[in-house]
Formats: sequence, structure tokens, C-alpha cells
Amino acid sequence: MIIAVDTAGGEYAPHEVVKGAVKAAQDYNIGIALVGRKDLLHVQTGRYLKKLDMTIVDATQTIEDDESPIEAVNNKPDSSIMMGINLVKTGKAAAFVSAGNTGAVLYSALLGLGRIKGIERPAIASIINISITAPVLLIDSGANANCRPKYLVQFARLGAIYSREVLGVPSPRVGLLNSGEEEGKGNRLMQETYTLLKETDLNFVGNIEGHGLVRGGADVIVTDGFTGNIVLKALEGLGDTFLKLRNVGQVFANARHMQSRHQLFDTGLGSLVRRIDYRESGGACLLGVNGDVIIAHGRSQAKAIRNAIGLAKQSVDSAVCQIIKDQQSQLAASE
Repeated sequence: MIIAVDTAGGEYAPHEVVKGAVKAAQDYNIGIALVGRKDLLHVQTGRYLKKLDMTIVDATQTIEDDESPIEAVNNKPDSSIMMGINLVKTGKAAAFVSAGNTGAVLYSALLGLGRIKGIERPAIASIINISITAPVLLIDSGANANCRPKYLVQFARLGAIYSREVLGVPSPRVGLLNSGEEEGKGNRLMQETYTLLKETDLNFVGNIEGHGLVRGGADVIVTDGFTGNIVLKALEGLGDTFLKLRNVGQVFANARHMQSRHQLFDTGLGSLVRRIDYRESGGACLLGVNGDVIIAHGRSQAKAIRNAIGLAKQSVDSAVCQIIKDQQSQLAASE
């Protein structure tokens, strides 16, 4: 298995991306194709190329975070993002991981890989591990700001397949993120989506309010990309705050000559920080396109990149993309 990794995307590229890729190659025993400027990557990976199954794919262009995704992709065919997607398209890589411009990754995937038949809009599926019981999958968390009810039903199907095949949930409970639990709550989009979801064969458990993310009321929580992205960013901010509190606790523990882990145990922050830290999951899977694509956080450092590559390996091992195709074909045949 070869995973293509965008070494030009993200705030800490290429150094931290390369470090994370090296660790992933060592830990997961997989091949890594580093996509980026060949001259820089040779300097940073020289001593690893022969020891590990790592190759360099030269990409002479970079798409910056502040660029228009569509314009950048169209004007920069040799960018690390487009070349990484093309590696998946041609079968030279099993998956692609990028911490770069999310819009550019999305547009490149649509342009290069295309949508799975029957899926009108791909969606970003983010693993949220804040619940003490099991991870929750939030979909869509940023790909589609404007949605129709039928899109959200498709997101629900994508999320249920991913939750079952990758996260190991036998019969994923699907909830609709809404302002109240009762049927009839929410705006027109949510009301119409609720009606459609009731008619599916999914394990639909109804509306889930915001606190349902923590209470474990559903395994898959469906929403539009605008709302989902706000929820995701709010949780990331909460995680950053807890991380700062943990650091304060460690300083306090050191000042009192205590082991920091004892201080964390007393405050209860240790396990919570680990669960909510975006670096633990590494990234989010773009579902609905003809290939495995993982979108990593723009602030990803080595640990997050390593885990994002691990998530890509999980997706490939579970054949989730092919399973989505098969189920969409079955669904079309039954209609």
C-alpha cells in the first residue's frame, strides 16, 4: 500500500509533514509517496529513502490557503494537491492525505476522481471523540454550506457506512443535528430532512441537540456543512482551551513537586484532552468521491500527520469506498 502525502500543505509544511510521514512509514509498514518540491524533500528525507519505502514525487507548484480553490486548481496543474489526487486516480497511490487548502482538496478530488454514482455532493466526515462511550461521526463538517434535504440523506448513508466499516459500529444510530428533539423542530431544511430520513432503512433515532455530541445519543450526526464546520471549530477551540489548562496543571504540579500525571488525574483533564485533541484522529475523510482522501487540520504537526496517514490506511483496508459504490448500485437497482 502506498499513501500519497501532500508535503506543501499546512502551517508546518514541509518539515513536520515529513516527520509524520516517516513515523507512519515506520509504524504502519506502508509505502509513502511524498508530493512536493523535490529539492527540499531530498534534503529532509535523504537518510530515510533507502531505509523506508518512501519515494518523492516532484510538484513544482503550491496552492496557498488564501487562494481561491477553483482558480488555484485550474491554474496550477502541477500543484502538490492535484498531483497527489492524480496518483490516486491512476492507481499509483491507494489514498491521499493533505493538510492544505481544504477547498482545493475538495475541488481537486471532484475534478480528478469524480463523484460516486448516486452521490450528488461529497461530504467531510469528522471523528469526534468527546463522548466517553464511543466516537461520533459528524457529517458534513465543511464541504457543503448550502444543502438540500436529499443531500443530507445521502450524507447519512455515507456516514453510516463509514461508521460501520471503519469505526466498527454494527448498526450505527443516525441522528439529525437540530435545535430540539421533537419532530417538527428546526428550519425547513431540517424538517424536510427528518421526514425523508424516517422513510429510509437507516437506524434513524431522530433529532439530536448539541449536547448529544457529548451524551452519545447517536453514532452518526448529520448536518449541513455550514453548521457542521462551526460545531467542529467550536470543539477544536474547546480542545485548545483544555490543552492550555492541562499545561497550567503541569506547571502547578512541577511547582509543588508533584508528578504531572497525578495532577491531571485530580483535575480530570488528562483523558478528556486526549479524546478531544484533533491530533489524535489526524484528519477527516472526504466521502462520496471515487477514491480515499483524508483532509488533515491546517495546523497539523508530525503526530497529526502520522495519525491522518493511519486513518487513510484504515479507510483503504476497510474498502469503504468500494462498499459505498456497491451500496449505491444496490440502492439504485431497488428504486
